[in-house]
Amino acid sequence: MNGTAHVAIGAAAGFIIANTYSTSPTTTFLLVGAGGISGLIPDLDIDGKLRGKITLSHKMIRSAAQLIAVLMIIYSLYEGTTIEKWRGVGIGAGIIIVSSLIKQKHMLTITGVGVIAGGLSLQETWLTLLGIYILVASVVSHRSYTHSIVGVVFFGVIASKLEASLGIDGMYYSCLAGYISHLIADSKLLPFNKRGIKLFLPVSAKEI
Repeated sequence: MNGTAHVAIGAAAGFIIANTYSTSPTTTFLLVGAGGISGLIPDLDIDGKLRGKITLSHKMIRSAAQLIAVLMIIYSLYEGTTIEKWRGVGIGAGIIIVSSLIKQKHMLTITGVGVIAGGLSLQETWLTLLGIYILVASVVSHRSYTHSIVGVVFFGVIASKLEASLGIDGMYYSCLAGYISHLIADSKLLPFNKRGIKLFLPVSAKEI
């Protein structure tokens, strides 16, 4: 199922939760949005639409790093002592080499580290946990742990911490319903899905 369908189903789940809580129009909008985004979250483990939305272009990062490296080399050559010149040239060359190896697939890992740092700085537990989720999603295979009960439980903890932080009733259930809707839509419960999800990882790798 494509990303648009997952968003629509997740948003519908959020709308149902909002109606259950008889929320205001503004809160309803937030819960619908939370459900829609949560409906895409499991697919962070592939190079899809959501991953592209939350990560910068690797070319942009690479160009910025290489520009900084060149400026460092120039500054070292003109302003530093002999030792500082060689040190600056070495560091600058190292940055150029490392940055040239950055691919788009690495950007989600970098994003996860950044989100963790942001969560720790802001002392927001949900944001730190989300960063950990993003970091894990960047290295696991598609339809594995993000599409399992382990993923549901971990994301449920994130959602509960988010609701506690925002103080919006229904946020937890909207996020969780959106997430679970994704797993149902990708499972073999729907007859048109040739592939299923490994719901019981790491206990069982059988697709359902």
